[in-house]
Formats: sequence, C-alpha cells, structure tokens
Amino acid sequence: MTPAGSTLSMGPSFLDPEWLISAFGLIGILAVVFAESGLLIGFFLPGDSLLFTAGLLVAEGTYLHQPLWLVCLLISAAAVAGDQFGYVFGRRFGPSLFRRPDSRLFKQENLTRARGFFARYGARSIILARFVPIVRTFTPIVAGASNMHYRTFLLYNVIGATLWGCGVTIVGYFLGQVPLVRSHIELILIGIVVVSVIPIGIEILRSRRRRSDTRISHPQGGVGGSDRSDS
Repeated sequence: MTPAGSTLSMGPSFLDPEWLISAFGLIGILAVVFAESGLLIGFFLPGDSLLFTAGLLVAEGTYLHQPLWLVCLLISAAAVAGDQFGYVFGRRFGPSLFRRPDSRLFKQENLTRARGFFARYGARSIILARFVPIVRTFTPIVAGASNMHYRTFLLYNVIGATLWGCGVTIVGYFLGQVPLVRSHIELILIGIVVVSVIPIGIEILRSRRRRSDTRISHPQGGVGGSDRSDS
C-alpha cells in the first residue's frame, strides 16, 4: 500500500481519490474535473482532494507516471472545458432550469446558492467559485443563464481553472514529499474537505441572518397595518 493508501475513507469507495486514480489513471482525473466543473451531476465529486492526491501520487510515481507540468496542463484544460460546457448549457437551458423541481440529483438550493454567489461577486465569481465545492459546478451554468459576456467568461474561466487545477495539484506534489504529510495523508485530505466547505457554511449562516434581519425589519401585521385598520 502506498503512503496515500489511507486516503479519504468517507463515503463510497468510488469517491476515494486514490481508488479513482488507481482504477482510471489520468483519464479518470480529467473526467472528474470536467464533470465537477460544469455537469449538474458532478457537484458531489471529490475535486479538491482528488487534485491534491494526484499531485502526491505524481511525486511518488505511483499510478501516475506523467510529468507534473503535463498533469497540471491537462487538468486545467479539463476544468476550462467543463466550465465552457456549463456556460453553454446555462445559456441554452438556464431559464427552464430555474423552474425545474427538485430530484434526487438536482436541488434548487444549489442553483440558488450559485446564483447568489454570482450576483455578489460578478465576473470574479468564475475564479472564486473554483475553490468552493458545489458552487463551482453551478456558477458557470448561472453565468450562461445570466448571459454573461462570453469573452469575459472565457478569460476568467481560464484564470480560475489554471489557479485551481495547477495550484491544488502542485501543493499536493510538494507537500506529498514531506514525511509528516505523507504519514498523515488521511487527516490532510479530511482537512481539505473541511476547509473547502467552510465558505458554504459561512454563506448559509449569512443568508439565514439576512432573512432573520428582514423579518425583524418588516414584521407582518406591524404597527403600520394596525393604524390602517383602525382608520
């Protein structure tokens, strides 16, 4: 078993980053990156931990025998292609998508969260969403549905895909060579998952606080309503 052999044990085995890489190699990594970047069904895939593990395994020479630069280049290209697909999909089906009922693999709340993220950060959201699970899947779709200027989207897409695809993989490559990290890889990957979902938790708390403040500021049946009824 490799030092990464104790990878993330949460969830089904097909979501284990090392299992995915051992079973499908670089092609599997690229497929997951593409799906998580722009396919509605890709939001649950292990993007961050997968890239970190890929960098670690490149450093080890286990399963992945391509040079680091090539792995980073192909991952970035797959991320760009995934977002491009999401943008085109949103441009074509966006309006009807916002009216689609919830299903086992589709939740309106995920789309609403991405729409709020896009509304808050504008074009920058294409870059920032790369580092926020779930949101990174739906943001390009929202951008397309919002008719974001294509050249602007493409520019921010390439920047975001490169920063995320190369950055997380390179971090995994160099940290994977540190003995302390190699001996505690499971904790490291769990930490990546926890850190990556923190922005979602913060946004949920902020949203709930805003709704609470709105209810306090505009209570139903307030004083104004009583005055009108008494007159």
